[in-house]
Amino acid sequence: MSLDSQTVTSGVSQLFQLLRDGVPRTRAELAKSTGLARSTIAARVDELMRMGLITPVADAVSTGGRPPSQFALNPAAKVVIAADIGASHATVAITDLTGGILAEHSEPLDVALGPVPVLTWLVEGATMLLERVGRDQTHVAAIGIGVPGPVEHSTGQPVNPPIMPGWDRFDIPLWMHQHLDVPVLVDNDVNIMALGERAVAWPAVEHLMFVKIATGIGAGLISGGALQRGAQGVAGDLGHVQVARGANVPCTCGNRGCLEALASGPAIARGLREQGVDAHTGGDVIDLVKRGNIEAIQAVRQAGRDIGEVLTTCVSLVNPSVIAIGGSMARVGEHLIAGVREVVYTRSTPLATEHLSIVQSLTAERAGVLGASVLAVEHALSPEALASGFTR
Repeated sequence: MSLDSQTVTSGVSQLFQLLRDGVPRTRAELAKSTGLARSTIAARVDELMRMGLITPVADAVSTGGRPPSQFALNPAAKVVIAADIGASHATVAITDLTGGILAEHSEPLDVALGPVPVLTWLVEGATMLLERVGRDQTHVAAIGIGVPGPVEHSTGQPVNPPIMPGWDRFDIPLWMHQHLDVPVLVDNDVNIMALGERAVAWPAVEHLMFVKIATGIGAGLISGGALQRGAQGVAGDLGHVQVARGANVPCTCGNRGCLEALASGPAIARGLREQGVDAHTGGDVIDLVKRGNIEAIQAVRQAGRDIGEVLTTCVSLVNPSVIAIGGSMARVGEHLIAGVREVVYTRSTPLATEHLSIVQSLTAERAGVLGASVLAVEHALSPEALASGFTR
């Protein structure tokens, strides 16, 4: 029987959720963990095996007689499509059910081209990668997409995204369904970066904040091990928190004094131009810092302080144990993070910062696509998805 033609009963699904962590277990260990009879465990393991959701792995060490078989998640049962769409670049990847990247493709892409050209690129890229790894659309369990703007979580639609002209209320899931008939999950890019950073770099951390600093500034918050989106899905929009130093600086959102208008890559470049330094983009700023330009280093350090001013409030409110700094501007290195630490560690209470690590993202430019994979896999392997037939 094929995996996508079957549904999974509640009891079988519960056992599968236990095996999703990839840790091999014997039937006896599963019986002990669940309190179920060995005969029940054996029947459910057999069903999951028939469906391809789990696979036998190396036998356990024998205490006498034949070694007992062990079972774990089958990463190759299906694949997911993961896409990270930024302001000026995009990445699409095919991953297995553990988030392992099987193939990926990145290239410069202007999100301002509009939804149809960008999503067409995504579909064409995903189709190309599926062929490369010897899969087709029937093997795809779900699609995860991150976009650089606010997303209404219940619909997957961008809402008034400042740097995404033409995307407001565009129904991304519906459009994608017309080309790839699988579940489509959409979130803002920094939320998926938080998911990717935690899954790969900090799996044991329950309270993490990922801060993206690039064309814009935003944060994704993991609390209690779960992504926190807020009531409408716009939690973490740090870029439009007002900073005292920038009271008269206009922002693309229409307000003044926003953090993004002071500390994003383009904002730092603008400030340097006002000092007579030839800088037009965040990339120019990074190059100047790497060449030791004093004005650029000082500007980046001040941007870190401005970001730290906002993060100090976040530390007091949500008490994370890790703040990971990512996005393209994180490539300037310690100068930016030093500014953040300077303010956060000075202004926050000692208890809130006693075990707080403020670090550069360990997943770097892959955070988004890794998180998009997490988003898709979590949906595809959820009890609800399995109960409805895994792919529908």
